Amino acid sequence: MTDPKGPRDNRWYLSLMSPNTKGPKFAWLDPTSIYINAAAFSDLLDDLCADLDAGEIDVVAGLDAMGFVLGAALAARLERGFLPIRKSGKLCVDTDKVSFSNYSGRTQDMEMRQPAFLPGTRVLLVDQWVETGGTMRGAIDLVQRQAGVVAGIVTIAMEENPATAVFRESGKVVTAVLPGSRWQAEANRQRLSSFATYDAARTFPTAGRTAAP
Repeated sequence: MTDPKGPRDNRWYLSLMSPNTKGPKFAWLDPTSIYINAAAFSDLLDDLCADLDAGEIDVVAGLDAMGFVLGAALAARLERGFLPIRKSGKLCVDTDKVSFSNYSGRTQDMEMRQPAFLPGTRVLLVDQWVETGGTMRGAIDLVQRQAGVVAGIVTIAMEENPATAVFRESGKVVTAVLPGSRWQAEANRQRLSSFATYDAARTFPTAGRTAAP
């Protein structure tokens, strides 16, 4: 069997992501099918961690909600603690709150426990997908309000637009979808060529093994 991982720029697991079937109120794709396939999830984490230095990170913060999955997995790999940044009204402790506009254009509130860390703590921010950058901007504001240092941003993909360009220009950004790749061009168009042949069964775990492409 061909090694499913292949060369670093192959990123075979990206083709497992499924298209939106529920309309414009939802994100245009769903990356969670990567997570259920152990080989895909492991290779995704390998690729992201290859560009990270745990010595430059004190804590990993995941953004509510799907950033919890990717962030917690990366925290475990990097042997760092995990901090959830939550939607408003979920935490039963003192919090700081920001308002932001999400990918759908709706205004939402997001909270972080207060205090969450000592001043100067280096915080790696993780979300599943960065489209307009509003949610990530809110998380950056929360970290900086507590005198934390943003150690970088990690996500499966960051779509290219003026708002997200600021993130790449001002700090470390690590993405599974590499800038300049055909995956990046397709993410910018919000339509992956792999949607044409998407087969959910490719992602299913089976007894004793995981599905490979």
